[in-house]
Amino acid sequence: MRGLREIRKLRGLNQQKVAMDLHITREALSQYENGKREPGQRLLLQMSDYFDVSIHYLITGEEFRKKRPDPPPR
Repeated sequence: MRGLREIRKLRGLNQQKVAMDLHITREALSQYENGKREPGQRLLLQMSDYFDVSIHYLITGEEFRKKRPDPPPR
C-alpha cells in the first residue's frame, strides 16, 4: 500500500500515532505499509476517513483518474 506510507509521512505522523488512532498495532500498520499484509474492507474505510483520501490512493499512491473523459455537456 504505497499511498498509506506516503500520506502518513506527508501528514508528519509516525506509525505509533496512526496505529493508536486506528486501534491497531504499530506492527500491523508497518506490514500494511510494506505490502506484507492487507487490511480488511472496514479498516481500509477507516484509513480513508482518517487521512481523508480515497481507498484507491491508499493502495496505489496515485490520485484516481477516469479512463475516459466525461462527455461534453449538452
